[in-house]
Amino acid sequence: MSMSVGSPGGTDEVLVDMNTTPLIDVMLVLLVMLIITIPIQTHAVKLDLPQANATPPPQTVQPVVVDLEIDFDGTPIWNGTPVPARGQLDKYFQDIANQIPQPEVHLRPNRLAKYDAVARTLADAQRLGVTKIGFVGNDQYVQ
Repeated sequence: MSMSVGSPGGTDEVLVDMNTTPLIDVMLVLLVMLIITIPIQTHAVKLDLPQANATPPPQTVQPVVVDLEIDFDGTPIWNGTPVPARGQLDKYFQDIANQIPQPEVHLRPNRLAKYDAVARTLADAQRLGVTKIGFVGNDQYVQ
């Protein structure tokens, strides 16, 4: 870098200029090297977009929903009706497993229900062939 300084002891003002040309040259060289060394991105993502004239999919039939609640003392409640015996609940599960399409079972355990009662109900449903079981009402467990 070079600087110009006025004459010493003179009345002239001091002139201090920094030569920025080498700095600009170095920056341009670095920029060109960066552009050259970056690999060209040739990745393509294939998307199967829908056609504008495609027909909409057919409307599906709403599934039958069975509400199964487990009361605080472990009593199962099938669509609002208490089930006094496990054998009756097994019969309900068998009837559901044989239906085509299979109804959805929405299981809603009470907050105070024991884990054993809920686990036994799930195990019975799985053993008898019920495949569409879902938990509902999980918001009651949020503290």
